[in-house]
Amino acid sequence: MLQIKDLSVEVEGKRILHDVNLSMGAGETHALFGPNGGGKTTLLMAIMGFPRYRVTRGQIIFKGQDITGLSLDERARMGIGMSFQRPPVVRGVKTRDMVTACLGSRGDGEIVGKMAERLNMVELMDRDINYGFSGGEIKRSELLQLIAQSPDLVLLDEPESGVDLVNMALIGQMINELLQKDPRQHPQRQRTRSGLIITHTGHILDYVHASKGYVLLNGTIPCERDALEVLDSIKQNGYEGCVKCLCQKEL
Repeated sequence: MLQIKDLSVEVEGKRILHDVNLSMGAGETHALFGPNGGGKTTLLMAIMGFPRYRVTRGQIIFKGQDITGLSLDERARMGIGMSFQRPPVVRGVKTRDMVTACLGSRGDGEIVGKMAERLNMVELMDRDINYGFSGGEIKRSELLQLIAQSPDLVLLDEPESGVDLVNMALIGQMINELLQKDPRQHPQRQRTRSGLIITHTGHILDYVHASKGYVLLNGTIPCERDALEVLDSIKQNGYEGCVKCLCQKEL
């Protein structure tokens, strides 16, 4: 689904990422850990194709095609979607209209209404996107739009950020639906949608299973391991201690 090869990225002339390597199969969910300023969001923005994040070396390969030189909208049409840590307010555009646009020819008013009801979004549908929304409401709005978009690769930037405990379970439920993790609808062997989740706290992993975890430290990924093993090592040793510990295990 996704392969990152020796990727280096600059933002406004400053190198943020260097020689990043990452590989993800179809139907897999991976978690990305790291300290503030380590380059996690930069990696997601570069994968999505935001022009401010300039690739200076390496490749981004999506479904077997090199997309390093493609624009953001071309990548979105190919099947990449992203949920932002701090999404913007969009005045003058109703949430309902955005969800309808994301569905395109696959949906109508009845389908939008059923989606909103199932995901506890009915009261937000006729409000401007994210205007006056709480942290949890913003995350739910973002995830509803992604579910409507139905991308093959989902990039989630700190989905638990600003979410209280009451909303956390619902956010987890929505991500599981987005990533086809409901076994009643999608047995594991039938999953095709992949997800890369940035998390600081690891709380989202109480609700969404990730098979592999990476630590992004000082602009590169020095090690990868089982996601919960990585999280446990970070809690015990901090980021640098975790990297040292996991690298020693690999030796």
